[in-house]
Amino acid sequence: MIDFILFAAETEAEPSSGSGLFSFALLPLMLVAMYFLIIRPNSKRRKEQAALQSSLGVGDEVITTSGIIGTITGEDGDTRFWLEIDDDVQVRIARAGIQGKISTGDNDDDDDDDDAVEAADSASADD
Repeated sequence: MIDFILFAAETEAEPSSGSGLFSFALLPLMLVAMYFLIIRPNSKRRKEQAALQSSLGVGDEVITTSGIIGTITGEDGDTRFWLEIDDDVQVRIARAGIQGKISTGDNDDDDDDDDAVEAADSASADD
C-alpha cells in the first residue's frame, strides 16, 4: 500500500507536455458545443413562438399550453384573447398561453378511402 502511494507521488511530480494544451483548448470547445446544442435551438424556438403569437387573430383555431383547443373570438387588449372552447363557453386566455395554431384545412383522406373502396368493388364486379 505504501509502495502504491510513493509510486503515485512520483508520477504526479513529472511534468506532462500535452495535457496542458488539451485542457486549455477543451473549455472553448465546450462553450461552442453548448452554443450549438442548447442556446441556438432554444432561441430559434423562442423566435418561432413569438412570431406565431403575434400572427394570431380572430377566427383562428388554436391549442393552448394546457391542451385546450378552441377558436379565438375576440381580443382583450394586447396580451389577452377570448377563446371559445364550446358552444357559448368562452374563457379569457393570455397570448403567451397559446402553444400553436391548428390548421383548419379540409381532410380529403375520407374521400380517398371511399374512392379506393369503389375501385375495389368495381374490380370485383368485373371479375
